[in-house]
Amino acid sequence: MNILFFLTPKSEVSYVYDTDSLRQALERLEKHKFSAVPIVSKADGHYVGTLTEGDLLWDIKNRNDLSLKEAEDISIMHIKRKWDNEPVDVDVDMEDLLNKAMNQNFVPVVDDRNTFIGIITRSAIIKYCSGQLYPED
Repeated sequence: MNILFFLTPKSEVSYVYDTDSLRQALERLEKHKFSAVPIVSKADGHYVGTLTEGDLLWDIKNRNDLSLKEAEDISIMHIKRKWDNEPVDVDVDMEDLLNKAMNQNFVPVVDDRNTFIGIITRSAIIKYCSGQLYPED
């Protein structure tokens, strides 16, 4: 099965650029109500990693008395990340995609030049599987 069937394209994904500030990342997560977003290189569009609410929380805690104004001067690339969601290529097989989705809320998808093209959410996979198990009449 072609995994692009499950793809949410980059144009519909909330993500942050590697040049964004801590404040911009906080505002993006708050606006879209996500707990994690992909980080994309502004220079070449490559997938860089995953930024989570927890990463931001621990960074802010460790900085002690941080104001929103000061957060504008802190690059998200200076924030320690606990983990990065592992990306897959567009030609990944379904077994590898499922293995990644079991441990990640979303799986970043990159093309053959490592350019970020979108994500596959765990919920999209579960919805498809549910439809296969319990097809509508």
